Amino acid sequence: MRTTTPDTPHSSGRRRRIGTALAATAALAAAGLGTAAHATAATADVTHKVSARTVAAQVAKAHVQYEKAGCGATPKKGFAACDALRVTGGTTAFMEKQAALKGIAPRTVKPNAASDSPTGYGPSDIQSAYGLTDAAAANGSGETVAIVDAYDDPNAEADLATYRSYYGLSDCTTDNGCFEKVSQTGSTTSLPSADSGWAGEESLDLDMVSATCPNCNILLVEAKSASDANLGTAVNEAVKLGAKFISNSYGGSESSSDTSYDTSYYKHAGVAITASAGDEAYGAEYPAASRYVTAVGGTKLSTSSNSRGWTESVWKTSSTEGTGSGCSSYDAKPSWQTDTGCSKRMIADVSAVADPATGVSVYDSYGDDGTGWNTYGGTSASSPLIASVYALAGTPGSSDYPAQYPYNAAGTSALNDVTSGNNGSCSTAYFCTAESGYDGPTGWGTPEGTDAFTG
Repeated sequence: MRTTTPDTPHSSGRRRRIGTALAATAALAAAGLGTAAHATAATADVTHKVSARTVAAQVAKAHVQYEKAGCGATPKKGFAACDALRVTGGTTAFMEKQAALKGIAPRTVKPNAASDSPTGYGPSDIQSAYGLTDAAAANGSGETVAIVDAYDDPNAEADLATYRSYYGLSDCTTDNGCFEKVSQTGSTTSLPSADSGWAGEESLDLDMVSATCPNCNILLVEAKSASDANLGTAVNEAVKLGAKFISNSYGGSESSSDTSYDTSYYKHAGVAITASAGDEAYGAEYPAASRYVTAVGGTKLSTSSNSRGWTESVWKTSSTEGTGSGCSSYDAKPSWQTDTGCSKRMIADVSAVADPATGVSVYDSYGDDGTGWNTYGGTSASSPLIASVYALAGTPGSSDYPAQYPYNAAGTSALNDVTSGNNGSCSTAYFCTAESGYDGPTGWGTPEGTDAFTG
């Protein structure tokens, strides 16, 4: 997404297969699990029992095939692509986790097919991983999280209802005032043209808000195209309609226009605006590079026997697949950033789960990107998750830029410091390699409760 190869920005058919059809060979075989990671038809039920501890130890080794969502094609200059990746085959960490609980060998995702039940992490997993279980139950009422995406998802409300019903969450509908879908002009009737690729992205975003802040209201603002100007206009509309928390799961290459976009679209005091750091490994993209947003990186999230019950590392699948990070070429450094290796804006600020192999459950029924339950990854998952953590923490101060909040909590127990992994090669180590304290791929870390996201 940091190149400028001309492509039709909303083509949903232009996708490339990512990842490899790796088997879980030696590690899983040693656990008695055979070749559970082959991306073939779902395996038959396995009756032999295996140690739950043994299976759980293999969660971090889950292998999947995945592809860019139809909105993820490299955009032409002045346009953005979504940062969503959909699992099409293999065995996800959630499937390994479920197998461990049952003491059986895990199944696999059918290639190019959605499932009739979830294959990714759900609300209880996300809330547990980030210390949000109590806050998710008690907080969020009256707060609105806005999702900004391009094009229309005709099934957005119905798919949201399916997700929430499955997980026992309260209804969030237009009728009860919890859900609203509008165009970038605020119209509820004159909506953009439908696009199946962006519909998958929208389902991911809506489900992540539901999983993280089930009591929050949700506003979906659909831009008429994926141009930087239209997406930015949609951000302004979300602010106009009263949202104090806005997620942007898209990005494109940086340009000299970014500083003007900052003031035109993303400079909103008193509003927590998050943006995905990108999915193409080391390198900066916009609007994550905006000094006025919280840039959200991505991690690999695995179960663990530690006191937290989870562990994280930098998400990197290959030299071109993983969380984005880096030093902006154009945006000025905000006053609260004090790292010395980058004289301009550094990406990221915080992070959350993004690895498709440890991905999240999403329900999407529109178009050809899978009908039913899917597992998604990419920093498109981490951005709405962090926006929702801000919402759980409460309304920001009216003159604040909430991107500063995690910096106020830097080095405290309010953030899980991610200290292992990298997203590529770079001349300044912390730009691309996790270390104690601040680093580019994961920022100051991942949420442990809400304390790092309030003023």
